[in-house]
Amino acid sequence: MMPYAGRRARLLARMQPGAVAVLGTAPEVLRNGDSDYPYRHDSHFYYLSGYTEPESFLVLVAARGEQAARSILFCREKNVEREIWEGFRFGPDAARQAFGFDEAWPIGELDARMADILADAPALYYPLGVNAARDAQVAGWLKAVRARARTGVAAPQTTHHLLGMLDEMRLLKDDYEIALMARAGLISGQAHARAMRATRPGMFEYEIEAELLHEFRRNGAQFPAYPSIVAAGANACVLHYSANNRQVLDGELVLVDAGCEFDGYAADITRTWPANGRFTDPQRTLYELVLRAQAAAIAAVEPGRPYSAIHDAAVRVLTEGMFDLGLLDRDKVGSPDDAIAARAYAQFYMHGTGHWLGMDVHDVGAYRDLTLPDKPSRALLPGMALTVEPGIYVRPGEGVPERFWDIGIRIEDDVVVTDAGCRVLTGDAPKDVAEIEALMQESR
Repeated sequence: MMPYAGRRARLLARMQPGAVAVLGTAPEVLRNGDSDYPYRHDSHFYYLSGYTEPESFLVLVAARGEQAARSILFCREKNVEREIWEGFRFGPDAARQAFGFDEAWPIGELDARMADILADAPALYYPLGVNAARDAQVAGWLKAVRARARTGVAAPQTTHHLLGMLDEMRLLKDDYEIALMARAGLISGQAHARAMRATRPGMFEYEIEAELLHEFRRNGAQFPAYPSIVAAGANACVLHYSANNRQVLDGELVLVDAGCEFDGYAADITRTWPANGRFTDPQRTLYELVLRAQAAAIAAVEPGRPYSAIHDAAVRVLTEGMFDLGLLDRDKVGSPDDAIAARAYAQFYMHGTGHWLGMDVHDVGAYRDLTLPDKPSRALLPGMALTVEPGIYVRPGEGVPERFWDIGIRIEDDVVVTDAGCRVLTGDAPKDVAEIEALMQESR
């Protein structure tokens, strides 16, 4: 059963009685000439509606007294002629029935109807400051309501930022969402395995990217969840490398950060593998250090523990390993505790160990408990979904052992917090050294 009506009902229950919430979807964006970028709906709008067509608005009116709550969709009209050129449109009547709205109207009637909908509403819930053109449109609606003040009509007296409420709702995934994320993780894991099997010295990074994209689309994923990173050799030490145009050399590692989007939900996987199918001793040493750090971080994903415990666990393992391998010097930075306090490890590990995951690859939700004065790291709860992605990036430098130069490694999986710990959603992507080498040797 589709969850959208239930989500709307939960939001309405949190709103002030009689208040109105307004949320539009993303606009279409011109790419060049008369060609648009592939359309992608607004995540908050989709979360509440399930509706993927552009030029759409959702309006929710909270119950008050004997007045029942209402959910209203404004969308494009049915237009058979435009469908010949652009494809199927629901139109208001079919959309109302298919997605469970109380009312649906043509988008062209939005401005005219909003003055009546907002009349005598005590409050407006709206994404303030996100879109200047829409802010002006909403201001026009309020101005129209205020113009009727002599007839006894009142405009909303307060305005609330709608997205904060939705962010907290979206942070806790339901079973329907987790199933979609698991499907995205499965497809993405298969894509990484395909790319491993295809990799050869002499290929270009974009050829490996093509293997990923093929597997995404072949399995029904609508988009990559984000631009894929395929970084060979020293490029792996660039965290957001995006060119994907360098030739892969024998003896190098290839760091691939890629995931698909399936029915609106993202996967986010990073794997690192040897171009020729065999890790060198220095590569294996660093890889297994990162793998141990990830295992410690995943073990820290438990309900009730602070989100920061995940990063702390990874940093502890990585920092101690950096001392063991000569990347950090006790004479210069002291003990591992000293190095952690001074963030000396950041020379080789400079990013966090994960982020929220969901409809957006960097999904919504606060990382700290903003209700407490000291704003501590928030406690993990069942249903939270996140990535766990420690790494190590060794650039050439004075005092840095040369055998590790230009090695960049990241290992990333997607997990969801459960009642007892966590569930890894991306386990189909090969990760152990022996597993990666065996898979790559099979195809040679």
